[in-house]
Amino acid sequence: MKGNVTTIQDLTRPIVRRKQLSASNDATLRTVIETGYGELVTDEPEAHGGTGTGPSPLQTVLGALCGCESVTFKRAAEEFGFAYDGIGFEASYSIDIRGRMGVEGVRPHFQSVKVQATVRTSESQERLAEVVEVTESRCPVLNLMVDAGVRVEMLWVRDDG
Repeated sequence: MKGNVTTIQDLTRPIVRRKQLSASNDATLRTVIETGYGELVTDEPEAHGGTGTGPSPLQTVLGALCGCESVTFKRAAEEFGFAYDGIGFEASYSIDIRGRMGVEGVRPHFQSVKVQATVRTSESQERLAEVVEVTESRCPVLNLMVDAGVRVEMLWVRDDG
């Protein structure tokens, strides 16, 4: 029976997936990225020497965090039988630009990241907390940032309206 077949995976051995993309840059601050699912452009604002035709690479990383939290939350919610209608994200970061300007000892990446995730659900705050705990422990992008020493503040808010 197709669709009802349960596959049991051996979780004691690595399950490795490899993904790829291609990108091109014409000696400007604008980069065009082809993912196989469409095109993505990163750029810098005109005030910083770019053309302003896309988000900065750091904004893109912040967006990847929101997207990864969404995917991980969805999977955890299914595991817990947690019902929700969606998540809205507001995210920001701080960076000390001296790092990318070459000042030694100053990290060239995020100093801090703050995200508020508003989950539309009628489930209890306690149930939300269970799903959030699993989400944060499993989210690859969040854990990449934490492992890099970025101060990450994730605030999860329940909206039952």
